[in-house]
Amino acid sequence: MKRTVLIAAVLVLPLCAWAQDPERLDSVVVSTTRAGEHTPVAFSSLNKAELRAGSPANSLPMTLQLLPSVVTYNEGGTGLGNSSMTIRGVKGSQINVTLNGITLNDAESQEVFWVNIPALGSMLSHVQVQRGLGTSANGAGAFGASINMNTDFVGKRPSGEVSMGGGSYGTFLASVYGSTGLSPDGFYGSVSYNRGTTEGYIRNGFVQSHSAFVTLGWLGGRNSVRMTWLMGKQRSGITWDGISLEQYEKDRRYNEAGEYEDAFGNIHYYDNQTDNYLQHHLQLNWTHAFTGRWRWSNTFNYTFGEGYDEYYKVGKKLPNYGYPESGKSDMIYRKEMGNDLFVLNSDLRYRREQLEVTMGVNLSHYSGRHWGTLLWAQTLGDAYDYASLNAKDSWYRNIGLKWDGGLFARAEYRPLEALTVYADLQGRLITYDLTGVDDDWISYGKNEADRMNYKRFWPFFNPRAGVTGQWGAHKAFFSAAFGHREPGRGDIKENVKGEMADIRPEKMLDVELGYQLHLPKVTASVNLYAMEYWDMLLETGRLSSSGYAIKENLPRAWRRGVELAAAWTPVPWARLDGNLTLSMNRIGGHTEYVAAYEYETEPEYVEEQLPSEQIVYGATPMLLSPSVVAMGRMEVKPYRNIALALSAKYVGKQYLDNTGREDFSVPSILTADLSASWALSFGGKTLTLSAYVNNLFNSLYYASGWRWEAYYFEKGKPHDLEKSWTGGVGVYPQAPAHFMFKASLAF
Repeated sequence: MKRTVLIAAVLVLPLCAWAQDPERLDSVVVSTTRAGEHTPVAFSSLNKAELRAGSPANSLPMTLQLLPSVVTYNEGGTGLGNSSMTIRGVKGSQINVTLNGITLNDAESQEVFWVNIPALGSMLSHVQVQRGLGTSANGAGAFGASINMNTDFVGKRPSGEVSMGGGSYGTFLASVYGSTGLSPDGFYGSVSYNRGTTEGYIRNGFVQSHSAFVTLGWLGGRNSVRMTWLMGKQRSGITWDGISLEQYEKDRRYNEAGEYEDAFGNIHYYDNQTDNYLQHHLQLNWTHAFTGRWRWSNTFNYTFGEGYDEYYKVGKKLPNYGYPESGKSDMIYRKEMGNDLFVLNSDLRYRREQLEVTMGVNLSHYSGRHWGTLLWAQTLGDAYDYASLNAKDSWYRNIGLKWDGGLFARAEYRPLEALTVYADLQGRLITYDLTGVDDDWISYGKNEADRMNYKRFWPFFNPRAGVTGQWGAHKAFFSAAFGHREPGRGDIKENVKGEMADIRPEKMLDVELGYQLHLPKVTASVNLYAMEYWDMLLETGRLSSSGYAIKENLPRAWRRGVELAAAWTPVPWARLDGNLTLSMNRIGGHTEYVAAYEYETEPEYVEEQLPSEQIVYGATPMLLSPSVVAMGRMEVKPYRNIALALSAKYVGKQYLDNTGREDFSVPSILTADLSASWALSFGGKTLTLSAYVNNLFNSLYYASGWRWEAYYFEKGKPHDLEKSWTGGVGVYPQAPAHFMFKASLAF
């Protein structure tokens, strides 16, 4: 009820404000997260036209895949659905993502689940990808890269657009957009709705998604007020387990999710083995211009999310899921979650010809709830009162509460026309409180030691400084930044179950040196970076006394590399782009702990956990951090309203763990995409027809994955390590050549 009242109150809030310079004043809310022309930060940007030029089936990570140092993959294999990305090898939980200055990363996992916000690229006017620690205004999670997104601004005149598209694997997309334009009284509004469906490339890789976006505002005088509502809803098949390499060789479209066997040995699949999520983002911004030099911007954000994963599991022990009866049974259950996030950002900016200063405060409170719901057990039948059992006690329930407060101040001062000095200081205070029990608590006998009771307070100070020189067509910069990152929920919870193995926040020094050349027909850049880590958190294979895999802080690690990019426009109707990243990503040395078990087969199979086997490594490559990433793109416009584009992406070999073993690696990948569009204007309207072919040369490859390994010893026999080792690899197959068509009418 409280949530409904809050949303309704903001929706009907009187927008009685006015703005003098609508376009500039309305953009202050998002500009504090962006690096400017003189900021000593390595970044790349995509504008509205570039965001919409890609295949409409692509999630935002897939749209960004041609930018320097970016590597992406899609679990379903086609682009729609669960997608992940790395930048310089930095994983998603360390890439801070902001929407209009508000961090989208989940406060606990620190991830952005892109499938939960379908068709996001169609709602944006600008995306800036910062590599490295970036600017302090990025918020909590920037620890190697950040993505800063601005929702689309309303134009001065009424407009609208309708589009539809379809393609391979039953993919269908539709969207509608309408805008009032800016009225004489300063009122404006826009609304858009998007729907997407696909069967997916792999079995159970289907996606059913909806998203809606509404903006209301009023501009005039020295004030701007804007309300933004963004909704995302999705139902998709579970695909995150991937498939084993052995199964990949037999049937690369296979997915074992929901597979079970009946009493007669027939294979069946549970069709509702799904991931379901609904998310609402509500933002209200007020910006005030005191004078021509001062701007004050305030944004309140409320995010509500709820969802569940549903599973069919075979042969599970009933007491482990809260049933009083003993024995084993096939069962259906849900892992559910709900969360609320409240954020307040306030930024004050002063600007004159030689000096720009921005100061701000960021405050947030997050509540994340997790619990289990049992729906059905084969041995108990359909008539069992599951609702009463769930109401009495879930088999697990825990809650995480996080408070995050930050202050920042940054300044750019130009003592000379060609020289800019940059300083950026940020302080953060974080409190995280995790209580309750995890989903395997009952299976360990309700051991009180396994009940999570974790509370920590972390103070951080993150300084940044740099200098930029710009003369004629040349620009060079140097910067150094120091940052911290608190552990996430997944980092913490396994360490506090069974035994307390405390973990420390990670630390990183980021040093960047860049040069850029801007000529009428040629642009080029080179950027050297060194990202030096201390206390990096890694899962080394060590298990707690209760059998939980835990993460540990390692003393040293580093990412060092060079990023090259160039663009050439030899004639007005043709353009060539390319980028190349060469890097060395290393862990300074660590000990791997491999789980070991002793088993016997008579009278029935029983296994017992043994102390882990230890393997000591020197410097090794970091997992999922390719040393070579490259892109090439050619775009031609032979006629004014026709555009053709051919792009190619190369990703070098990646390792699936931190040991550098060839058996646990992903081979290098080379793919190409082709697109064509034709725009026809008539009567004030524009009809655009587009076609896209992804994986043009039909490459059969897999992207990313995971690995497992263990030692098994037969009881009473000598422990022969070479013969007892077992392990495997799970991978994510990507679709062969597939296509999309799209037609849109803008008016």
